[in-house]
Amino acid sequence: MKVLISLLSLTFLFFSLLPTTALGSADYDASATATNHTDFIRTSCSATLYPDLCFTSLSGYSNAIQQDPARLARVAIGVSLSKARHLAVYVSNLSREADYGADPRASAALHDCFSNMGDAVEEIRGSLKQMRGVVAPGSESFRFQMGNVQTWMSAALTDEETCTDGFEDVAGGPMKTEVCERAEKVKKFTSNALALVNSYAEKGTN
Repeated sequence: MKVLISLLSLTFLFFSLLPTTALGSADYDASATATNHTDFIRTSCSATLYPDLCFTSLSGYSNAIQQDPARLARVAIGVSLSKARHLAVYVSNLSREADYGADPRASAALHDCFSNMGDAVEEIRGSLKQMRGVVAPGSESFRFQMGNVQTWMSAALTDEETCTDGFEDVAGGPMKTEVCERAEKVKKFTSNALALVNSYAEKGTN
């Protein structure tokens, strides 16, 4: 009888441990996978001019990106688009709310910056649309599509730089400082996105 009870106890103990063991293994695998995804992003970001900003802005999308360079470039473009849109809205609101009529240079700089950022937004949006439909690497169509993305992202970066260039002749002040600092941050996101696009295009054509 005692032997039977002991056997039953051991059997119960064995089966009661199985789910815990399986769950622990699954948790470990998921953790290892997540680490691999973030390591991929960190390594890829090392090719950009602003790797820390690149990693912090993209690591939150690691589950969507996984270890896919096309997804990485696409998400980076999406982040860049969001930042550019926010700046365009900010400059638009600033030019409407504030009265810079007494300072024609400031008024002109804001107007030009808004126009430049509007162009940048359209170019980044076109890049994102192209990336969503990009074909498999290695074909002539891939080179053509990636060439479009590279051209548009480069143009967007130029437009963003032109925005800040327009403030060179504007007297120093809170408005100039705020706009230029925000624009500089947006340029970094666009620069990083372009670098990841270039990296993916290069790997896909070799």
